Amino acid sequence: MDDAKAPRGIQSIEVGGQLLLALAHHGRPMALKDLARDAGMTPAKAHPYLVSFIKLGLVEQEGGSGRSGSYGLGPLALQLGLISLQQYDPVRLATPVIEELALQLGHTVAIAVWGTRGPTIVRVAEGPTPVHVSMRHGTVMSLAGTATGRLFAGWLPTAAAALGEPLPDAATTAAAREAGMATSSDSVVAGVSAAAAPVFNAAGRLVLALTAIGPSASFDIAADGPLVGALREAAALLSRRLGY
Repeated sequence: MDDAKAPRGIQSIEVGGQLLLALAHHGRPMALKDLARDAGMTPAKAHPYLVSFIKLGLVEQEGGSGRSGSYGLGPLALQLGLISLQQYDPVRLATPVIEELALQLGHTVAIAVWGTRGPTIVRVAEGPTPVHVSMRHGTVMSLAGTATGRLFAGWLPTAAAALGEPLPDAATTAAAREAGMATSSDSVVAGVSAAAAPVFNAAGRLVLALTAIGPSASFDIAADGPLVGALREAAALLSRRLGY
């Protein structure tokens, strides 16, 4: 009979974990009283857990000390989240693909997935041509101004709208869906262009984007050009491998 029972855990960790779940659910810093309420406990009970979480780096306090100010997820929580995204199976499958694409295209190619703050870069393969724009692990891409953001806004409109950030206009997202990819030219940084292609899983859901970025002078975003064609072909191959 004992073998059929659920594994025994540590109750205090499960109780304190409700605070982390509440922070993850809201996605923003919260006052102690609001955080405690959402976790189903009193502020007096919640505070010692938060002190321990701060020491570990799972939580950080903003704008105050003691019980004042607000509490948000700390650097360790963000690092764990990023590592989790990097271990996502489709990402592992796509990693060697972007290395090959970077060599083939001569431009930087990255993998982006949908994270709690929006489209997030989790892998980067540097191209031979330097690009003076932020493109590193953990970078969150603008929904309205980047090819990656426009791609996710087109295929995950509900999730994108829930972020409360500026969205690309309807014509832009419609054009991305019709073309099967998204592009941008000189939108965020003058002289820099990008193209992003979607990768789908067996259920037809967008799981990641392959994004190429480079100097506009040598970056061809034409729909029938070799760069866009190679990016689209690589994304389609990955989609097929994922059962799409």
